[in-house]
Amino acid sequence: RMPVSVPAADRRQRASAAFSLSFLSLVFSIIAFSSSYWCEGTRKVAKPFCTGQSRGDHCIRFNSPDANNSNAVQYIWETGDDKFVDRKFHAGIWYSCEEIINEEGEKCRSFVSLTPAADRGVLWLSIVAELLYIILLLTGAILMSVEMCYYSTVIDGLKMNAFSALVTVLAGLLGMVAHMMYTTVFQMTVNLGPEDWRPHTWDYGWSYCLAWASFACCMAAAVTTINKYTKTILEFKHKRKMLERSLKIKYKFPDY
Repeated sequence: RMPVSVPAADRRQRASAAFSLSFLSLVFSIIAFSSSYWCEGTRKVAKPFCTGQSRGDHCIRFNSPDANNSNAVQYIWETGDDKFVDRKFHAGIWYSCEEIINEEGEKCRSFVSLTPAADRGVLWLSIVAELLYIILLLTGAILMSVEMCYYSTVIDGLKMNAFSALVTVLAGLLGMVAHMMYTTVFQMTVNLGPEDWRPHTWDYGWSYCLAWASFACCMAAAVTTINKYTKTILEFKHKRKMLERSLKIKYKFPDY
């Protein structure tokens, strides 16, 4: 049995690297798309009145058992920022959740309902682009796996390689556009969204970082695939030149 040539082994390694990057990008995109931690922050809300046995710094305590006592009311208004508490929240493409004060759990709302009406079209475009991004990533990963596992002619492999590179590049462009559109929509929602949702402080969360990591892996897979395609074409051209040269030598100096 003939040993595997160096170019063939190199092509297989490149195909394996491209598939691994594409699969990693697909996993990252699915996790990010389904999570609600694209953005995280806090929102200032008024403390509720302490009732029953509720204590601590998350509710307002009266100095007097009489709720109508003027001194108690005066105390509440003079405390300033002390009557507010920071409520943590996190938001994603699908919904936004915030913690419930003095209770366990979270209260979630649809992020689409929070988005200003003028920007909902952009949000839906972002959602559609994210879905297409995942579908194209899946298609590219399937094509790469078929190319790795199905041993056909080199020409068929080149065709499949070119198609998977095209699909992966298109997926990366869609992913970049989708992430940027969501960023714009979220910033508009922060400025023009409902008063009972607008955050006091916020920053991008781990899902947002994961989405851009998915984009980076996708583009790395596309570059690796295109590089593999180009290198294979150059190898073919080199072999063709060597074959033509050997044929010319044979033609000039025939064996008798």
